[in-house]
Amino acid sequence: MKVGVLVAMEKEYQLLQNLKDDHNVTVRKTGIGKVNAAINTTQLIHDIHPDIIISTGCAGGTTPKLNVMDVVVSQSVAYHDVYCCIEGEQMGQIQGMPRFFTTPHDIVKTALRLKYDGTIHAGLIASGDWFVDSPDKLKEITSLYPDALAIDMESAAIAQTCHIFNIPFVSFRVISDVPTKHDSLNDYDNFWGTVSQNSFHIVQDFIRNLDNRES
Repeated sequence: MKVGVLVAMEKEYQLLQNLKDDHNVTVRKTGIGKVNAAINTTQLIHDIHPDIIISTGCAGGTTPKLNVMDVVVSQSVAYHDVYCCIEGEQMGQIQGMPRFFTTPHDIVKTALRLKYDGTIHAGLIASGDWFVDSPDKLKEITSLYPDALAIDMESAAIAQTCHIFNIPFVSFRVISDVPTKHDSLNDYDNFWGTVSQNSFHIVQDFIRNLDNRES
């Protein structure tokens, strides 16, 4: 099975260097934001024709029930900054595309069975070109998606690209801050100072379990 792994930032990329020892796994850095994510996803698909694409990195949490270092696995992803103003389309939906891009059920089940020191949650990840650093912006997004667990800047663009090319997709997001719970900017800075590589090793464990997943 050929696996493509995408991360946005150099810090995240460095934490996943050990995956490069597996010849069936290709790790790429996309850069931050939707356009960078979509371009590099398309290039990855063209280069290796993967059987699955994994997006991983950090994200902001939406609820005080989440803690820094928890992991959110995508059951679905959606845009929080899209408005097409077309009859029949909903907020967050691009014309001709589903509003929600879903991860196959067996992939989510495999992710939830992984061993991890923190808590693994499955749910909705909302994406947009906005670094959410205030409770007011978070409230705006959760009013659109009350069920969203995490907010990032790449997952939905990667998921849409995978949807177009008919490739299974999953996003793993390690919670770096929770704007409603703490000082989110300090949490984010401290996250990079104390983050354990074990948080990103969950992706390696997931890949090892892919062939044993259940429907």
